[in-house]
Amino acid sequence: MNRYIEENKNKLNIKEEKGQLIFYHESFDPKDIFTCGQCFNFFEEEDGSFTAVFLGKIINLKKEGEKIIIDNVSEEEFYDIFYDYFDLGVNYEDIKEKISLDDTLKEATEYGAGIRILNQEFFETLISFIISANNQIPRIKKAVRIISEMYGDYIGEYKGRKYYSFPSPEQLSKARPEDLREKARVGFRDKRIVETANIINDGFFDFEKDIKMPTEDLRKKLQELPGVGPKVADCIMLFAFHKRETFPVDVWIKRVMEFLFIKEEVPKKQISAYADKYFGENAGYVQQYLFYYGRENSIGK
Repeated sequence: MNRYIEENKNKLNIKEEKGQLIFYHESFDPKDIFTCGQCFNFFEEEDGSFTAVFLGKIINLKKEGEKIIIDNVSEEEFYDIFYDYFDLGVNYEDIKEKISLDDTLKEATEYGAGIRILNQEFFETLISFIISANNQIPRIKKAVRIISEMYGDYIGEYKGRKYYSFPSPEQLSKARPEDLREKARVGFRDKRIVETANIINDGFFDFEKDIKMPTEDLRKKLQELPGVGPKVADCIMLFAFHKRETFPVDVWIKRVMEFLFIKEEVPKKQISAYADKYFGENAGYVQQYLFYYGRENSIGK
């Protein structure tokens, strides 16, 4: 789908300098975006830039002061592929103002001022968050990289590193669970990954149709898949289906919510209910700011 329209071009005011794209944005910081726990298919380079892969294209981004520097993509590719990926049609300054309901939330949004919720590819998000269950981010990132190398298509090389696309459902459906366990170190998730790939390959989901489903119906459908519980389902809805009212509750967000708001230990369902009541349609944005703020500052640990 081509989203390269003049209105978007003027809005960002992108300039080209020495083969790179330059623009200025108050709510865009690659570090905040890529390290807030929402995605795993990226590398942090020695120069402080971030290299990521989306829809078969390698992009490198760096922030210097107020300037965002983009390498390895043309202006047309940026608008066609990455404008939606980085949710650039949404005014995050307005979002931050709406959700800064108290001093705590205001501090959290200021801390992660450059966060943007990525609109990620469904199948990669699904498998990545199945892998994420009871796992740590460095291990998840490594597993996603190895799975891409084993079953995906070669894209190209950047800064001396080879990149591969995340495999399609058909490609991953042919994987052997024992190979995923031994080489990608996915542990007990090995069979679930292959089973899920087969189910998706057989047409269980129609993304264009299912994205229009009511949130609760979509949540139930996702949880029919092997390895998908409430938290994983909410992550998939937030990061792949643009359901910004969802509020994934993992260990970190549970600690943060109990420490900052609820003031006692409670079941995850109670935290979800609190988020729904107080944060409403913007709960997903709140979750990302609180997760990043809480984890980076060890709040509630």
